Amino acid sequence: MTEQEIQIRNKQELKQNEPTRAGRAYLPDVDIYEGPDGLRLWADMPGVDEKSITVDLADGVLTIEGQVDLKQYEDLSPVYTEYNVGNYVRRFTLSGDVDTDQIKARMTNGVLELELPKAERAKPRKIAVSTN
Repeated sequence: MTEQEIQIRNKQELKQNEPTRAGRAYLPDVDIYEGPDGLRLWADMPGVDEKSITVDLADGVLTIEGQVDLKQYEDLSPVYTEYNVGNYVRRFTLSGDVDTDQIKARMTNGVLELELPKAERAKPRKIAVSTN
């Protein structure tokens, strides 16, 4: 294991002023990998139901939001807590290399997975060489 893998990180609270959003919002931890056909993004959103996820694309900005049902925490008095409860919001600016019409999203066990396929023009290709 590298030192990076075993470091503890606190949940990052969204610091931007968003008065229309009730409660606290956090940046979900995200992993992004690139393959030959596109990008894959995984966002950890514990406590978020798949019906409470929204994924929007507007003006080249991909926004993912997850709403936590806070009702389940209303009558609880914390004795000890390491986990802050709140909604999740994250935004990414997409390059023109992503085929935005083919983006797919799925939620499994609190992890949102996005498939961001590359546009055909962005994929590697062989170029024929001719002789004169």
